This record gives sequence, structure tokens and C-alpha cells, in this order.
Amino acid sequence: MNILKALLSASIALAVTAGSASAETIRVAIGTQDTTINCASGGLIVRELKLLEKYLPHDGKYKNVQYDIVWKNFTSGPPLTNEMVGGKLDIGSMADFPGALNAAAFKKTGGRSVFITSLSGSPQGSGNGLVVPIGSSANSLLDLKGKSISVPFGSTAHSMILRALKSAGLDPQRDVNLVSQSPEVGGSALQSGKIDAHADFVPFAELFPYRGFARKIYDGAQANSPTFHGTLVNVEYAKKYPEIVVAFLRAAIEADRLLSAEPEKYSELIAKTTGIEAEVNYLFHGPLGLQKRDFTFKPEYRAAVTTAIETLALLKRNDVPLTADEIIDDSYLREAFRLSGLDYDKALKSYGKEPLVAKDAKTGKAISDFRRVTQVWVEGEPRIRNYASPESALFAVQEAQKAGKKIRVVFVHDHDTGLKLLANLAWFARQPDGRIDAYLEKATAEKAAQQGGGALVSFASTFAATTTTQRSPR
Repeated sequence: MNILKALLSASIALAVTAGSASAETIRVAIGTQDTTINCASGGLIVRELKLLEKYLPHDGKYKNVQYDIVWKNFTSGPPLTNEMVGGKLDIGSMADFPGALNAAAFKKTGGRSVFITSLSGSPQGSGNGLVVPIGSSANSLLDLKGKSISVPFGSTAHSMILRALKSAGLDPQRDVNLVSQSPEVGGSALQSGKIDAHADFVPFAELFPYRGFARKIYDGAQANSPTFHGTLVNVEYAKKYPEIVVAFLRAAIEADRLLSAEPEKYSELIAKTTGIEAEVNYLFHGPLGLQKRDFTFKPEYRAAVTTAIETLALLKRNDVPLTADEIIDDSYLREAFRLSGLDYDKALKSYGKEPLVAKDAKTGKAISDFRRVTQVWVEGEPRIRNYASPESALFAVQEAQKAGKKIRVVFVHDHDTGLKLLANLAWFARQPDGRIDAYLEKATAEKAAQQGGGALVSFASTFAATTTTQRSPR
């Protein structure tokens, strides 16, 4: 009897071993850009919370599949593209400009890649920006004529600065000296005075000023040139494993939902993973943020891809014919929306920013004028305080300081454009009746102050005297 049991056990073991040996292993290799924080919902958050594992299929043809999930982080799009084209990655996130380069590189090898989702962007162009050293006298693009400007070549910021210079009447080849520098090198060059200005993508035009060694003098929204970051996939992989692509997108949709529900919490997670301060992360991911997490391919995003293709041709970086429709495929995203119980066509028509539904923390009244919303993050408090106006927030900051509380950051909004700003980067027009309005540009704030018979004031003379942690560059 014992011999029979032993034989049965051996047979079962052999059957299990044979079954395991024949089980297919499918690689899911994903390239991320963690420090490009507006990609978080398609990378960092999905990875850190293991959301992809939650949605990967395990039935039908995937019943006995083993998954080999590979994550690899990059600081920009071009090296990520190299690994996708080389077959080392299946999925990767990057901006419109490097995404067009990605599609061109695939096409040259006889393959194809497509954008399967947007992750975050701005129909106006917010997110890209230009900064100068803290002690620079430059306040506009025209002030940089004859100067050196660095930018990561092949990035969406590269495309932005070319268009911005032309719009200002400057020839990018003759009137300025454009040089290629990564964000890390550009930041060091700014601090050492080796360059006169640096253009970059999310989040560096905000991060460098927040850290106190640069000033932002131009925002991509001023060029009214759409931009976005999204995710591409190798089409061969997507056709072979469409359910896996949809699973990735469902994981990204959940990450987006979590970010919307608790932006402070996940801004802290991004900070812990990347070293980029939570205050800067919240600037993008919080309500009324600098960019909107938007997965749908709006006409403006398709236009951004078309502009990227045209710019690549002008720069002689690509001679392969491409169209936006050729490298955008929202079919997988539509299926992910359906399975997630969401209406893709409704989302496609929505242009509102991440909404803010809040009451003034001082008066308790509902906030309705979002151009004047001012947010204060008090150290030790898990949620940000919302105020209907800078005046209301200023009073609250003073009270918090008297109580011995430190202020992590103050956010305001440009009065004319609604652009969300770190208060220490803004200029303020203070009117005789005490009203305070914030502006990105000094000249605009000065004009508003003069028209109302008021005065131009800086962050230092408005908020900084009552804060202890947020730095003022002026």
C-alpha cells in the first residue's frame, strides 16, 4: 500500500512539473520616466502599488500564464525609445515630441509603435517652461537675445522653445545659442552661471525655482501650443497581447482615481520615490493643477503630435512620412474605459481642470471664483487648506505662524489665465481696498496695479514675512 501511495505521489509530482514546464511566460516590460511626474499614473503609482498585477488576465488563453513584469526608469524619452526599438521594452511613456521620434524609429525598422493613451497634458501648453538663474535681469524672451539657452534636444520642451522664440520674433539659429542639456546638467549649469536660461519639461520649470536657484520667465501656455505626455506600445506586442495592454490601461485608470482622491498622499509617495518635493508634485496633481491628468486623445493632443512631426522634419531629425492618426490608437483605451465603467466620449469632451470642491477654511463659505483661490499647506497637516482669496489666506498664514506652525507652501493662480503658481514665483497687484491678485509676469502685475491705483508687490512683501519654509527668489 505504501508503495502504491509513493507511485501515485511521484506521478502527481511529474504531472505538476510537466505542467509548470509547459506554462507560457509572458514578459511585460515597461519603461517609465519617474521624475517626469505627470507620467505617474502610467508608471510610478502603478508600479509602487502593484496595480498592474491586479488587472493582468488569468483566464482563456492566459489561464496558465506566468508574467515576467519588468520596470525600467529613464530621465527622458530618447533612451527609452532606443530600448523599445531594440526589443527590450514593450510599453513606454513620453511626451508628444519624443513620441513622434519613437514612431519614426520603429517605422525605419519596419515596425510600428502607437500612442495608446495620454496621461497628462495641457491644451494650452502648460508644463513646459523657461527659467533663468536667480540673479538674472532677464524677464522675457527678448531679454535673451544673443544669450545661451539650453534644452534637452528631442524633448517636448525643445519643440516649445523653438516655437516660442519664433513667436517672439527671434531666430532660434541666429539670435540665440541653443545647446542640448539634460535637466540634471541644465540645473547645475544654471547654478554655476554657465548658461543664461534653461527650457525644460515637467516638472523642472517649477522644481528649479522652488529649490531657490532659478526664476521662471516663460510658461508653455503663453505659446498656446498643446502638449501632453502619454504611453506608447510596440504594435506587434499589442496585437499579440491586446488583453495585457488593456490591463495596463485599467491599472493606470485606477492610479488616476487614487491621485484624484488623495493628491497630498500620493504627492508624498512620488516625493519619496523620486526626490522631487511633494509641493511640486501637488502643483501638477492637485485640484486646478498646472496640467490635467487626461487619458483621452483630444483634438489638441492630435495637433500636438502633428506639430511634433512637422518640427522633426524642419530639424532634419526625421525623413519618414508620419501622421498623427497613424501613431495614435485609442481602441485599447476605449475598451479599458468600458471595463472600468467610464464613458470615453464624455471624457473626450471634458476640458475642465481637476475640480476643486471646497469651502474657505477661514469663513466656511463655498469657493466659486477659482482665479483667486489660494491654497496653504501647513506642515503636519495631511490635507491642504483652501481659501477664496490671497487676502483670506494671508490672514490664515499669520494666525498659523502665531500658533507656531510652519507653512510648507502657498499656491496662487494667475488672475488672467488661471495658471496655478507657487506663490513665491508670483507677482502681486495690491489695490487700495486691500484686494490682492496674483500674476506670473511682473509687467502684467505692474499694469494691473497701476490701473487700480495700487502697488506692485512681491511674494517677499506679501507672504514670505510670515512663512518659514517656502523660499522667495526675490
